[in-house]
Amino acid sequence: MGRPRKFDEREVVVAARRQFNETGFHGTSVDELSRATGLSKGSLYGAFGDKEGLFRRVFDDYCAGTDEGAASRLEGPEDEALDRARDWLRTTARSTDPRGCLLAKGTAELASENPAVAARANAAYTTLLAGCRGLIEQAQRAGRVDPGADAAALGGVLLTTQRGLEALGRAGVDPSVRLAIADATIDGIAASRPSG
Repeated sequence: MGRPRKFDEREVVVAARRQFNETGFHGTSVDELSRATGLSKGSLYGAFGDKEGLFRRVFDDYCAGTDEGAASRLEGPEDEALDRARDWLRTTARSTDPRGCLLAKGTAELASENPAVAARANAAYTTLLAGCRGLIEQAQRAGRVDPGADAAALGGVLLTTQRGLEALGRAGVDPSVRLAIADATIDGIAASRPSG
């Protein structure tokens, strides 16, 4: 029987996530992960197998958080669904974190070469799209969006805008420009409400 672990796995995953988010998968050495987590290389390998195993654990953990966020945005009165969508976009537009989202970074760096990362990223984006569609459907039932509009397509507009706002933020585009884009997106979706 192996010796019990003498570290908090959650703390290690969070520390490794910060490092991977800062320097990417390929740009992160095992020595850097060891320094970031406070664990020896042997302990890291013993707990996670290798650098890829640790990244996949970190990436899965991060994606699970995005899944939870998508579900939480659906909670609340249906007539406030567009307000929740606006808040999400505006929060992204105001972000000053230059590292951005590990889901986006990990997908861009690894999805073309790592089927496991590609599959997890696809699942996370599918969940995000479903959550965005759900917000539109709630707004449709509340009479704030045209009930005949394509909820899946409008949900896609929400997610694409959110992802784009993050990229613009990382590029240093002024927050006021990003906030205007966020508001224009929601106003455009709401404007599709039928008159009368």
